[in-house]
Order: sequence, then structure tokens, then C-alpha cells
Amino acid sequence: MRATRLIICAVALSAITSTPAFAEWPTEKSEKAEARAEREQDLYEEAQDALDEHEWRRAGDLFLKVAAQHGAHADAALYWRAYAQNKNGNRTDALTTIVELRKAFPSSHYVEDSKQLEVEIRQSAGQNVAPEQQGDEDVKLMAVMGLMNSDPDRAMPILENIIKSPTQSSKMKDRAMFVLSQSNTPRSADVMSRLAKDDAHRDLQSRALKYLGIMGGENSRRILADVYASTNDLNVKRTVLKSFMISGDRARLLALARGEQNPDLRTEAVRQLGVSGARNELADLYASESSTKVKKSILQAMFIGGSAEKLGEIARTEKDPELRITAIKNLGLTGGERTSPILRSLYESDTNPEVRHAIINAFFLHGDAKTLADLGRREKDPALRREIVSKLSLMHSKDAEDFLMDVLKDQ
Repeated sequence: MRATRLIICAVALSAITSTPAFAEWPTEKSEKAEARAEREQDLYEEAQDALDEHEWRRAGDLFLKVAAQHGAHADAALYWRAYAQNKNGNRTDALTTIVELRKAFPSSHYVEDSKQLEVEIRQSAGQNVAPEQQGDEDVKLMAVMGLMNSDPDRAMPILENIIKSPTQSSKMKDRAMFVLSQSNTPRSADVMSRLAKDDAHRDLQSRALKYLGIMGGENSRRILADVYASTNDLNVKRTVLKSFMISGDRARLLALARGEQNPDLRTEAVRQLGVSGARNELADLYASESSTKVKKSILQAMFIGGSAEKLGEIARTEKDPELRITAIKNLGLTGGERTSPILRSLYESDTNPEVRHAIINAFFLHGDAKTLADLGRREKDPALRREIVSKLSLMHSKDAEDFLMDVLKDQ
């Protein structure tokens, strides 16, 4: 930036060399302006350092000096001075500085930030800021949040109106519902329950179901279970299943994975069990399940949940070759050092060509060229050896290159 300014000054000087009386004036003026800008920048950075170190009084004084220079950081300096004053307990002075900022720099983006700061200052001083009178969405929501802490009975209808209003933005409704979900009052639970069961307003219903999952707790889970039992909408049921997972309700997910009649929903319940890391539940479910299709979805869920040991056990003991291969594929996707010994043991003990092909592909997915090269040197089956050579030819590693060189020497 300094170099750019010097170039501009040089060009200006060249343009007026025919006027001797003023030949040095542009350069002198530019240098003074540059020096003033550098001083302001240094002072602003010093003030920010004081702010970072929680030296509120010193930061406020430094920001005042920055603002007094009327430079590029003047508006920012006023905002941060108000911030520092508030942190130092000088709320009245902070509000005064905010007014100065708005008058001096009405178009500054710090004006919008100052609105939120003002709400925070007034609420911390015990003043009730009426959310209805706030025009800015963020400021209005901050006011509602403060009101929820001091007077929830007054805040609740305001939140309901925001959520149900056709003129409020989607973002505002979502954030209002979040505020509602953070309240532990019976009335907030009642509102959330009504929204979750309101299938006439699907967007609001979906948001309510999501936040019920985030809220957790037995009451939220019971509401989710009621919604699941009372609706025929598959999308709503899927949303509930996901909320069960978020809330940690493995018991209900397991019950639905066992008893749900709709195969798609049953599969979704299994998947959510995997996402929640329900390894023991999935193992029990696999042992009691008779459907091959559902068992495949359980194996997929075991991969999602990182159940490498259980997948390895199923790959070794499962009588159905199709399921055994599915277990191996998911074991390959799991990756990690712990799966390689399991897969190698399976390769050496299982002579089924399809199983071995699946294991070769699993090692390829792992990027385990060393193990593949070891298997390739021992493999007698031409088709399997060709498969190994094909995989290693795509892998860029010294183990792969050494093996391929050995293959070429044997030809």
C-alpha cells in the first residue's frame, strides 16, 4: 500500500513540474497524509491489543484517540470504544458513544452492530427492551432472548407470533424456534408439541421436530413418539427417526428397526442406529433378523457406526456368501489399521473366489499396497493374481512398483 501511494505521488509531481512555486507541495502533503494514516493504524492496532488483553479502560481511551483522528478507522473505533466501556461497567458512557457513532457515521456497518450492543447493554442494566418495537431481526431476537430470561410469560406469545407470522423470514422463524427450544417451561413444551403435530404447516412442523431432537429429554422423545405414531406421512416419520438419533433415543430406534412394517422406514431406523453408534443394538438386531435385505442394511449401519470387529466376526462366521461378501465390503470401507489383519486372515482362510475378490478390493480401497503385494506373491489362482496386479498397477507406492517389477521379471 505504501509503495502504491508513493507511485501516485510521483505521477502527480511529474504532472505539475511546470509550476515551480507548487512543485514540492503535492509530495509534502501526501507524505503528511501517509504518516497520519500510519499513526492511526498503529494506534488502532494498539487499541485492539488492549481489547484482546481485556484492558477495557486502556482500550477505550486508545479507541477515543483513534476516533479523534477522523481517519479510516474512526467508525470502528467508536463501536469498540462503546464495547470496551460496557465491559468496564460504564453502560451510560457506552450508550452515549453509540449515539455518537450513529450521528457521525449513519451509513457505517458498525451502526447495525451497535444496535445489538445497545440491546445487550440495556438488558444487562435491567431494562426491558420491547422486541415488538425493534425493526432489525437480529436485534429483535436478542431482545426476545433477554425477555425469555427475565419474563418468559411475556416472551412466549411474541415468539409464537414470530413463528406463525406469514411476514417473518424463514431465518427469523428458525431462530425463534431455537430460542423456544432452549426454554424448559411447560408452556414452551406445549407450543413445541403443537407445532410438531401441526401437519397443516409442514415447514414449521419439520423445524419443531428437529429442535425436539436437539432438546432431548424424555418429554421431547415422548412428543416425537406421539408424532410418529399419529402420522402417515413418510417424510415426517423419517424426520422423527433422525430426531430420535439426535436425542440419543436408541431404545425407540431399535424397537422401530424390529417392528416397523414399512421396509424403507425400517431401513432408515437401522441407519440411524448406525449413525448414533449403537453397536451392541445393531449386533443384537443382526442376530435376530431373518430378512437378507434388512441384514444388508444392518451391515451398512455397522460400517457407519465403525463396528469393524463385529463386521469381521460376521465376515468369518456368516453362512450366507452374499451377506459375508457384504460384510467384507463394508469392512473395506471402514478402513484403518485394525481391519487389515482381519481381512488378511479372511483371505487366507476362505477359498471362495468371490470372497477373495471382495477382500482384494477392500485392500485396494484401504490403499494397502504392501498387503496386496504379499498376497499377490503367494496367490496361485491366475484370475485372482491378475486382479491383484490390476489393482497394484493403479496404486502409486514403492511396494506396488517392486511387485510389478517382479512380475515383469517372471515373464
